[in-house]
Amino acid sequence: MATKTNAMRLLDKNKISYQVHEYPCKEAIDGLEVAKKLDEDPSCVFKTLVTVAPSKNHYVFCIPANQELDLKKCARVVSEKSIAMIHVKELLPLTGYIRGGCSPFGMKKEFATIVDERIRQTERVYVSGGKLGLQIELLPNDLIQASKALVADVCKED
Repeated sequence: MATKTNAMRLLDKNKISYQVHEYPCKEAIDGLEVAKKLDEDPSCVFKTLVTVAPSKNHYVFCIPANQELDLKKCARVVSEKSIAMIHVKELLPLTGYIRGGCSPFGMKKEFATIVDERIRQTERVYVSGGKLGLQIELLPNDLIQASKALVADVCKED
């Protein structure tokens, strides 16, 4: 069993049930590779992306591994003029997580979180458990509840 991460502690505290999936991983891999390692459909493996607006507000977006973030849609959803991905070097000091191990739960600070509406099409969803090689499987509504997320269309059109 994996060492408890902040993500797992937050889920435990909120009495949300989840399953932990571990796989060998020495460096960050993309969501599609994670889906392969889990032998899962990439549409139910969600990646966690951290962005910043000119207002200096940060926003967290969770989208399926097989999708791309539409930054214009994202900006509209959070009522900002624009949104950009943060630099990788800012991720750890800002969230407490490293690239490839960023979970929507248990960050150093609570950020506005938006989950792509495609989550409604999945029965179970996987997100990073807070470190490389660790995924958490849970119900879509539990992910939304635990991250206090807004659900919106934030991906580029297929």
